[in-house]
Amino acid sequence: MAATVLKPDPPVAVRPVHRATSRQRMSKAAFHIHLWLGVLSTMALIAIAITGILLNHKRGLGLMPEVEHAPSAAFVDATSLERLAHAALEAAPPAARPGWNPGDPVDVGLIDRMDVRPRNGFVKVRLRDKASTEATVDIGSGRVVHVGRRGDVFLEKLHSGEIFGGQPFVILSDIAAVALVLTLITGYWLWLVPKLHRGHERKKGGDHA
Repeated sequence: MAATVLKPDPPVAVRPVHRATSRQRMSKAAFHIHLWLGVLSTMALIAIAITGILLNHKRGLGLMPEVEHAPSAAFVDATSLERLAHAALEAAPPAARPGWNPGDPVDVGLIDRMDVRPRNGFVKVRLRDKASTEATVDIGSGRVVHVGRRGDVFLEKLHSGEIFGGQPFVILSDIAAVALVLTLITGYWLWLVPKLHRGHERKKGGDHA
């Protein structure tokens, strides 16, 4: 009776399990962060960028009036802020100071800010009306030398997000700025890390040659 020789079964090829390296996981996460932050914050970032450019050139664009003025007196002889504010309110159009008359005391609720320029010899008094009316007043004589609208105030509020409803929207502008920083970081990661990895692989291959 012939003996039967049993041959062992050929080994089953085991397909190696490729696990994602930490670098690959980081690259994938960076890609999704880069993509979605870019998509979600595009409009805010465009608005911030455009308004920033316009604000950098607000003088050239005529958004902030330049007043040619020489000081009429020494700063030590300056008129009181109350009198300067009163002169500004008196010179402003009635629509910019609703409910206030020249014979009334100064209503500080109508004033947004007073920007004193000692070297130029004047103070800029900005009101809180929609047009952001601003009066330039000589700090020595109290004479109003210019009254006009500040066109850059709208851009400043749009740039910060304040125009959409105050402080909560300013925080949204901050979030958009953080999103821009993260978008830049993840963009550099996606661009730089593969280059460094390929350079490392070429160096490693050259060492084994």
